[in-house]
Amino acid sequence: MALKGILSSEVGVHASASKWFNLFAKELHKVQNTTDRVHKTRLLEGDDWHSIGSVKQWTDIVDGKESHYKERLDAIDEENKTIVYTLFDGDFSKDYNIFKLLFQVIEKNNGAFIKWTIEYEKVNENVEPPYGFMDHFTKSTKEIDVFLLKA
Repeated sequence: MALKGILSSEVGVHASASKWFNLFAKELHKVQNTTDRVHKTRLLEGDDWHSIGSVKQWTDIVDGKESHYKERLDAIDEENKTIVYTLFDGDFSKDYNIFKLLFQVIEKNNGAFIKWTIEYEKVNENVEPPYGFMDHFTKSTKEIDVFLLKA
């Protein structure tokens, strides 16, 4: 069994690609108001939420349990509507040496696709791939889409 892996999921959404990318690139602090799966967020390091290298603390519900972790913003590619994060500490550090999250918005007629990709390295072979976190991101996407359609 390999320690490194990649999970990927695409979710069709109805809100425009620009609304989606703007939320994650410029208004990430609002995500906690868009889904019940995110309970609390706060900026720990950096000038603002959207500067490269900024670090945030997140409290989410994953697999029915409260999960705490930190997230660092690594890159924003506006042309390709892609954002790269590293998730670490808290609940991640016991199971994963590396946990990269790639968020990409793919334009389509009448909406967009949101593509989530998780690149991970488990601490040992007994750790399951992060299916619960992928499920969390997929289900949150559907809830956030409802919020963006009303905005």
